[in-house]
Amino acid sequence: MTLPAQLKGKLSIPLIASPLFIISNPDLVLAQCKAGVVGSFPSLNARPLSRLEEWLERITGELAAWDAEHPDQPSAPFAVNLIVHKSNDRLEEDLALCVKYRAPIVITSLGAREDVNEAIHSYGGIVLHDVINNRFAKKAIEKGADGLVAVAAGAGGHAGATSPFALVQEIREWFDGPLVLSGSIATGYAVLGALAMGADLAYAGSVFIATEEADADEGYKQMLVDSASNDIVYTNLFTGVHGNYLKPSISRAGLDPNALPESDPSAMNFGSGGNSEQKAWKDIWGCGQGIGAVKAVVPATEVIERMAREYTAARKRLADAAA
Repeated sequence: MTLPAQLKGKLSIPLIASPLFIISNPDLVLAQCKAGVVGSFPSLNARPLSRLEEWLERITGELAAWDAEHPDQPSAPFAVNLIVHKSNDRLEEDLALCVKYRAPIVITSLGAREDVNEAIHSYGGIVLHDVINNRFAKKAIEKGADGLVAVAAGAGGHAGATSPFALVQEIREWFDGPLVLSGSIATGYAVLGALAMGADLAYAGSVFIATEEADADEGYKQMLVDSASNDIVYTNLFTGVHGNYLKPSISRAGLDPNALPESDPSAMNFGSGGNSEQKAWKDIWGCGQGIGAVKAVVPATEVIERMAREYTAARKRLADAAA
């Protein structure tokens, strides 16, 4: 197993805060990075395109200033998520800006392309590719990705249906590079569990929706506080790709979350609502199964501090058990 060189000595806990469509913004990313976890955002959150350059300029500038002022507590690097699917007509422009600002980590989703990976490698950046099964994992590495984000059952957004135990085990049979695990991770105990299974890093997203910095509707944040794993439904209705969503948001839109029809996968349309009149993720709110750990809307730093305490406690518990 290999931790990317860009991350060594810069993390308070081995965690990447996943890119949250519509929700992640520079305030959230900067808070995450300064607290010692990789902060990330989808490039498509910055609309129009000119705004992406503004975001990248601000993030790189503020993190450089932080590092100069805090040499003993350097920031974690940031990551940009690029949607590689053919429906993304901004990919080339967004990729060019990632190269210009030398984004340390790029997370690619919904398609693996050699030219994208080569562009990121041209300045020393690394590419982590989202996968939901072992077959996609092999394709991503064959096309030049440096590492993988294994999106297992229970993850928020476009999640897979495979148990994290099975998915990590199958990938580790042939791949010893950087591996990140996503799926119901909202505590420091879960972070250590991901490492125990064979991952190098954990990946958490939903827990950061209910933060003060997040660009989420206040009703969305409160719904996370009020909900638990049994309030999540797995469906492909809203984008054409299966994902996890909050049942109360579906009910509020006038649909029965327990009797949703199947969507046509060929009509994938990310961010515009797919085959439904309701828009994912604006009206239908995505969320993973780990939200039982969300008890209040707090600053992102407070979430990370809690997870760090839990991670330390989990390591001590294991050490005591082994003594």
